[in-house]
Amino acid sequence: MAMKITKDCVFCGSCEMECPNEAISPGSDSYVIDPALCTECVGAHDEPQCVLVCPGDAIQPDPDHVETPEALLAKYKAIHA
Repeated sequence: MAMKITKDCVFCGSCEMECPNEAISPGSDSYVIDPALCTECVGAHDEPQCVLVCPGDAIQPDPDHVETPEALLAKYKAIHA
């Protein structure tokens, strides 16, 4: 499952630097996460780093992009091949 950034984003940019897949970028009113690149940090860390650094608790799982841990790991390996 990819993560998503909610309207509670304070546009600080902390999350962008933490993403090992460069899946986070600035949008018009908040940062956005590209679900094609988000692996919830599977393959790089034990938990999503963006969630840990977000001061506004604006990052949550995206129910529209559900994936198994195995699929997330395969995606991570494909991104970093």
